[in-house]
Amino acid sequence: MEKRPTILVTNDDGYLAKGLKRLANLMRQFGKVVVVSTEQVKSAQGHSMTINEPLRLRQFEKTDDFEMYVLNGCPVDCAKVGFQMILDEYPDLLVSGINHGSNASTNVIYSGTMAAVIEACMDGIPAIGFSVEDYAFDANFDHADKYILDITKKVLDEGLPKGVCLNVNFPKFSEGNPIKGVKICRQAKARWKEIFDHRKDPHGRDYFWIGGEFIVEDDGTDTDVYALKNNYASIVPTHYDWTAYDVMNKFKSFEK
Repeated sequence: MEKRPTILVTNDDGYLAKGLKRLANLMRQFGKVVVVSTEQVKSAQGHSMTINEPLRLRQFEKTDDFEMYVLNGCPVDCAKVGFQMILDEYPDLLVSGINHGSNASTNVIYSGTMAAVIEACMDGIPAIGFSVEDYAFDANFDHADKYILDITKKVLDEGLPKGVCLNVNFPKFSEGNPIKGVKICRQAKARWKEIFDHRKDPHGRDYFWIGGEFIVEDDGTDTDVYALKNNYASIVPTHYDWTAYDVMNKFKSFEK
């Protein structure tokens, strides 16, 4: 009998998140699932790790084909603990999400969801991040199931190029408006313009809440932002090598 794959599942929205439960249940169709989730919401943590306080891991659930653990760290910690401490060998796949909110464009840099994916990719593990453009706690993920299953099966069957992971985003669910399909995209050029809400606490001391506006500076029709706006799921092949190879020769004069 053929061995079923082992799939490591993580996220950045905490172990009670609806998206995490949905993704873990979908992955059980393919093989053994091990979930290592953050204890608290760790959105916008990027590739941060916990190094100044102890990590605490507890088992939350265990059956023959399913294990779930909760960790008081960041998504990158969850990935590392999953494939270095809990599993005897690297998983066949790491999936992260389903994130409550978009990780398209430059959001990938801030994303804890995608940080776990990139961490696995650096260790040669095929990895996919799934996100839906809906920040609500009770977000509807029904429209994404079929595509998540199809993309996961394709990656399990065919693998991914070395050093490449996938950033997959879905538009927000809209009744009577099904997803049109899937587009392979590039990352749109965009940036956050921060807004700092200045307040005072009861003792008269200043504090700030950070918010902002996402500004898209890209009119291309081949971007993830364009795909989502037009009700397509977007897949951006992503890598962790940030070297600007196309301009390396321009800096040769710096060498001595």
